[in-house]
Amino acid sequence: KVELVSGRLFASVLREGNVVVDQTLLDRLHIRVGDRLGVGSASLFISDVLQSEPDRPVNFFALGPRVFVNANDLASLDLIGKGSRVNYMLLVKVHDPKGLADIVSRLKAAALAGREEVETYLTAQSGVKKFFDNFLFFLNLIGIFTLLLAGIGIQSSLTAFLKEQEHTIAIMKAVGAGNRFIVNHYFVVVSTLGLVGTFLGMSLSFFLEKVLSELFRGLLPPSVELKISWAAVAEGLALGIAVVVLFTFLPLFRLKNVKPRAIFGKEAQEGFRDRTAWLTTLAGVAFFLLMIVWRVGEMKAGFFFVLGLSSLILVCFLFAEAILRFLRKQQVRGLVLRQALKGLFRPRNATRAIMVTLIASLAVIFTITLVEQNMDETFVRSYPPDAPNLFFIDIQPAQKAAFARELGAATVFYPVVRANIVAINNERIDAEQERGKRGDNLAREFNLTYRDSLLEDERIVSGKNLFRSDRPEPQVSVLDTVVDMRKMRVGDMISFRIQGVPLEAKISSIRTRTRAALQPFFYFVFPEAVLKDAPQTLFTAVRVEKDKLSPLQNKMAARFPSVSVIDVTETIAVFARLMERLSAIVRFFTLFSVAAGVLIMFSSVFATRYARMQEAAYFTILGARGKFVLSIFAVESLLLGLTSSIAALALSQATGWAICRKVLDVPYKPFLGGIALFILATTLLIAIAGLGASIGIVRRKPAAFLREHAEE
Repeated sequence: KVELVSGRLFASVLREGNVVVDQTLLDRLHIRVGDRLGVGSASLFISDVLQSEPDRPVNFFALGPRVFVNANDLASLDLIGKGSRVNYMLLVKVHDPKGLADIVSRLKAAALAGREEVETYLTAQSGVKKFFDNFLFFLNLIGIFTLLLAGIGIQSSLTAFLKEQEHTIAIMKAVGAGNRFIVNHYFVVVSTLGLVGTFLGMSLSFFLEKVLSELFRGLLPPSVELKISWAAVAEGLALGIAVVVLFTFLPLFRLKNVKPRAIFGKEAQEGFRDRTAWLTTLAGVAFFLLMIVWRVGEMKAGFFFVLGLSSLILVCFLFAEAILRFLRKQQVRGLVLRQALKGLFRPRNATRAIMVTLIASLAVIFTITLVEQNMDETFVRSYPPDAPNLFFIDIQPAQKAAFARELGAATVFYPVVRANIVAINNERIDAEQERGKRGDNLAREFNLTYRDSLLEDERIVSGKNLFRSDRPEPQVSVLDTVVDMRKMRVGDMISFRIQGVPLEAKISSIRTRTRAALQPFFYFVFPEAVLKDAPQTLFTAVRVEKDKLSPLQNKMAARFPSVSVIDVTETIAVFARLMERLSAIVRFFTLFSVAAGVLIMFSSVFATRYARMQEAAYFTILGARGKFVLSIFAVESLLLGLTSSIAALALSQATGWAICRKVLDVPYKPFLGGIALFILATTLLIAIAGLGASIGIVRRKPAAFLREHAEE
């Protein structure tokens, strides 16, 4: 529903001879409702002002204020002719929903490929919906990743805890307790803790709902109201319980393998040949794959996410294994450092699981930070003082000379020809499949241009020259960004449709940009002879001082009303604010992953308290003071945090480079200074966590520990 300031019905207001406009148009032209507005060759009556419009596209800038014209006035405007850029959208109501699929299939068969699209209310991808679908897709993956880390933490902590309980379990079995009784006993304990934790988490989510409303302010439309969804609450409870059951099954199942001989400390360890462990792992993979398909709705995305996540955990495991092997071989003289190194290999310790979790979570937060910094460096901070900030588009070729004189500044005019790609090497482009991609795709309309030289920020990466002078057939030079959409090489043939006219050209070279800045660039460049007669417009860009922006825009708009003027000065500021807000949201959600790693460390320290108490008691009996014992535990935590952070840094640098160069196509900088501060902060955080959990152990009297040990 289109809402007007007057409150009247849109259809009753937009009569023949009338227009409905944005308030910004009235402000810019200093006019009001009731005045007449010249649109093209017609003079129309301003009847009302637009208040809200459904499905308004999400853009950093608009080419001008919105103007609604009655369809019967279209011919009198005299705006549509050869070379005009017009998009038509026909909205159809199907009275019988059962026949919708048949109607859509017939319309799609009749549609002109690459030029006409047929969508339904179930499949239409509006600008708003696509933006939030992509953003929520990313947040969903972060949430699933955090849930996985939490599950790993549950399993590692419970395994360490049950290892501490083996002596008690062996005694229970020696006096006649069966496996079912023991498993049920610990299952009740774990289930109770799991339910309490899940309900506490859901309770905290009610509080976080207020935080999220602040985080998303400025991104969500003003009409969107955040409120508690009880279906989502039930879903969260079900997920929490499912994760607890899935990740506690294996440690509880293995209780049946504890034998009475464990009283004497002789117990076999389960290895990689444990069939139950493999079956449980496969069940976990299937669970998360189904959850991704359920939450994201894409089987392919779910498969690649699980594959990538499995690869990440495997790499983190290899890092942890290599670090532990390296540390085990070290021979150090300092007593504190030597004992801290030995503490990492304490019996029943969960050092390996802690390191894997910490490396994975820190690698994610470091990678996101690096990508964010590179995006900021590329699109915000790299904006040079002399870069153009005023763009003029849709200049007609006949206006070029007069426009240049009126502009009064040296500038370059770039010809623009609109076209679609039909086929590559005679293989037709599947438009529907291309539009399903999350990045740029070959199904959209492209801007072609013609020139015979490279721009100052371009270089050739494949081919000898921009064009081959000894070839008579049409040639085209493509940007390497296009090659990322579809594998191409010099010599391949690309079939274009230029406003209905077919054109086939051979790739003569592949270019790249030497820097990502706010400068004109084109994916496809042709020799002048190929495109000079095609319907085209021109655009140019200039740098104008801030105090002269408005006067120049008003002068050019008055002299050339058909030329669109884009002031990107405000666009850069809007983009920077948007990036800052999105970064804050991403950091907020990824902090849960780091919190999961820290909590795992806390739980591991508490779960291995028996061995720590034993060490503290022996140190104290041998004459060590509490400060010395606490120093050992502190250095142990520092080693754990520092090694995990360094491994995460190496992994994040490789991942950040791949995302920036291969996915976002922006230059990459390692930002070692900022990441070094992150390493220092996370190392201190992990050390404080380990130290805080160890203070209670150090304060325990050795006599009390020995008395309890003697009773056992």
